[in-house]
Amino acid sequence: MSTPVFDEVGPQPGCVCEDCARRRLIRAATRATPPCAPPAAAPAALVVLATAGAAAVAPAAVAAPGEDAGQAASAGRTEQAQPDRIGAAVPLRLTRDQILERAQGWIDARVPYDMRRRWRDGYRQDCSGFVSMAWGLGTSQWTGTLPRFAERIGRDELEPGDILLFHNPRDPVDGSHVTIFGGWANAAHSRYVAYEQTRPRARVRTTPYAYWDHSKRYVPYRYKYLRGEGYGDFYDDLYGDLDLGDLASAGYPGSWSFGPGASNGYVTRLGKMLRQRGAGTFYHDGPGPRWSDADRRATRAFQQAQGWKGDQADGFPGPLTWRYLTQGAGSDIAGGGRPAAAPDYPGLGGFRPGQSGPHVLALGRQLAAKGFGRFYAKGPGPRWGEADRRAVEAFQRAQGWSGSRADGYPGPETWRRLFS
Repeated sequence: MSTPVFDEVGPQPGCVCEDCARRRLIRAATRATPPCAPPAAAPAALVVLATAGAAAVAPAAVAAPGEDAGQAASAGRTEQAQPDRIGAAVPLRLTRDQILERAQGWIDARVPYDMRRRWRDGYRQDCSGFVSMAWGLGTSQWTGTLPRFAERIGRDELEPGDILLFHNPRDPVDGSHVTIFGGWANAAHSRYVAYEQTRPRARVRTTPYAYWDHSKRYVPYRYKYLRGEGYGDFYDDLYGDLDLGDLASAGYPGSWSFGPGASNGYVTRLGKMLRQRGAGTFYHDGPGPRWSDADRRATRAFQQAQGWKGDQADGFPGPLTWRYLTQGAGSDIAGGGRPAAAPDYPGLGGFRPGQSGPHVLALGRQLAAKGFGRFYAKGPGPRWGEADRRAVEAFQRAQGWSGSRADGYPGPETWRRLFS
């Protein structure tokens, strides 16, 4: 596959504010004709390319009350001219953390996948609209134009906020897709955390590199206009010699500092603080600067020691966890941080509609601790329900299983992996 080329966007005359710069950027990046024709039946003002996860080239008209799409188009009121409506104006340059936070916003809102509809922020509800939103482009691009806002990178250069893109120029409907890279999920770098807009809705899940299908045709890209590139090293240099008391005054360093793929001084300091609070048995080596499963399990044990459950005890340090650690607040980990033994598998019959018991509660809590708590509106409970089944299914798919092996009902192997 030939990789789509991208245009360098040079300085343009006129206003230098970020909003005008964004408009010039979009005009320059979308001036090329896409490699396929629009559906013949679509009105000219509402052309949509039915690509798998990406599509509009011509901006869709936005009609005023009492006005049809043709009148709106002739008056110049189009989707492309609309500002990004996610809260306040979005700066042209975003940090990696801001990109992932914007992506998480759609996931939290459970935005449904739709190639022809737009979410309330104005972006098209498909995979390339999702990346356009996360990158703050102000208008929905498609898989053929996203590379124009990016530079191609190598697999070993991937960092959170970059993308993995497959564009099929001969037949964009066949497989074209794009995901946002959220960090490596294992030491072998064969699996990663993917933020994506796909059927039935926006989601984040562990995914084999580069994707479930067409894997060899995905290309890594990096947004050209990242803000603060290299800022992790800057903060390490700035705070590298501070003791724990000084570090508390520095504040929470941001979610980008922790999780798969993270490697910085904050991870080391997190591990040291956790060891002081009773998590020593989780670490056979270190702690060190590279995020590991030991850091996640130790963090989760500390969060559970505070009585937190569900997403509050997911093993990733948020602002409250960081404040408790840096200020010496809350409870230490009981028993020196020794993880609890896995309960015996109760049998498949214990996970059917109407069943209840401590085994269902233990399952739900472990799913939440593994990062699958988003399916529970009110937290896991002792009665088996659809939220439990969906959480189990997501966990099973994260293992690379499909079909009957990912039906949402925990068998012995699911149980073993879940509590390992």
